[in-house]
Amino acid sequence: MVEVLVLYYSRNGATAELARQVCRGVESVPGASARLRTVPAVTAESESPARPVPASGAAYATLEDLKQSGALILGSPTRFGNMAAPLKHFLDGTASLWLSGALAGKPAAVFTSTQTMHGGQETTLLSMMLPLLHHGMYLVGLPYTERALNETQRGGSPYGASHVAGTAAAPALNSEEKSLAQALGKRVAELAVRLASAGAPGG
Repeated sequence: MVEVLVLYYSRNGATAELARQVCRGVESVPGASARLRTVPAVTAESESPARPVPASGAAYATLEDLKQSGALILGSPTRFGNMAAPLKHFLDGTASLWLSGALAGKPAAVFTSTQTMHGGQETTLLSMMLPLLHHGMYLVGLPYTERALNETQRGGSPYGASHVAGTAAAPALNSEEKSLAQALGKRVAELAVRLASAGAPGG
């Protein structure tokens, strides 16, 4: 069984909902399973440190989660066209995995959520890819053979799954956004299973 790590940061729940849809896509692939993890918020030194265990939701990720996984799918809300600081802070702490090449040859993909249609989704997705390239991972996107990518009026791009949250208090993904998030999880999981069967370094 190949485990796909779905690692995200979410403040208002929209990115977390995308992560759950990505997991559904992963779990649809025979021989693959999803491990859902999050990262703690980054706090100022004058504030209380993050709890060692979240009050609710997914557990915090560790470097061991990354090392053990056969693939990685990262999710973050946009912050001025870039990934959120908590996820960047976690990735900045993966130097030991880079030195050992622990993630090299593993599939990876990204997803994001913004409040507005032009809130920097594509630049955020691209910024999240950069550390994955440095780790030597195989990037997976969404092709236009996915029907929902041609039909979506909100989230979704060739660079990864996405969601336009708007001003709604609760996250509400539309059918195309759900479909594309699931397709992304499925594509990564299928590649991870094939690489594992072939005995590739990422398997």
